[in-house]
Amino acid sequence: MTVEVRNDEAQKQYTILEDDRPVGFAVYEITGNEIAFTHTEVDPKEQGKGYAAILVQYALDDVRATSQRRVIPACSYVEHFVEKHAEYEELTRR
Repeated sequence: MTVEVRNDEAQKQYTILEDDRPVGFAVYEITGNEIAFTHTEVDPKEQGKGYAAILVQYALDDVRATSQRRVIPACSYVEHFVEKHAEYEELTRR
């Protein structure tokens, strides 16, 4: 089993794939120097495998590594993830 996350800039979402099959996504909107994560979803048949956490961690790490954008956790899952992982809180204060 191979898990990969990709940033699909044309679709404005990060997609998580298992063996090249999409199993979830995190939608974002960029406005100025902010990136708002507005919706995160994992296929109901794939829930409970940690895909949402892998997806959001990758997305936040990618924002940190490739931009100075401030993260707006508009999605409840992203908000909860940031609250549980203090190392990402600085992204919301940029």
